[in-house]
Amino acid sequence: MQSFARDAETISGEWPQSMFTRLNVDSIAPLADQAAPPVSWAAQGAQRKSPAGQPQLSLHVQARTSVRMQCQRCLLPVALSLDIDRKFLFARDEAEAAQLDEETEDDVLVLERHLDLAALIEDELILALPIVPRHEDCPQPLTAESPVGRVDAAMAGDKPHPFAALAALRRGGG
Repeated sequence: MQSFARDAETISGEWPQSMFTRLNVDSIAPLADQAAPPVSWAAQGAQRKSPAGQPQLSLHVQARTSVRMQCQRCLLPVALSLDIDRKFLFARDEAEAAQLDEETEDDVLVLERHLDLAALIEDELILALPIVPRHEDCPQPLTAESPVGRVDAAMAGDKPHPFAALAALRRGGG
């Protein structure tokens, strides 16, 4: 990583989305006739002078893909685009990382001998997933026949009326 950043190298490529197993746990499998789109990515190293005058290593990571998740409004699949554009600064140890974290808006990582770029990109894609995935406008109106309507109707049918016991007492005693 040090020579990559020091030499301001750039690498890019595409990886199959299937290699990101943690990302695929959270998303719905693509339809049988469609393959999951690949993850397109690029990484560029850089070195700049820190305020202390020492070289500061950084990494600029970009990635793009789309995933299918379940809309929480209509329960149908929704395709979501994930785009990340992140900058990371590298620190020599945890103490320096804590100090840099207070001074900059960039994310700070402790410099390790080997950087697992695929794991870093997967982490960032997972962080880019919406907490509540949903369509801008659901493709089908919510009706009693929609998945949500069927669930609501089934739940309503199983619940006894809250005053049913009181009505039975009144009929029996009255």
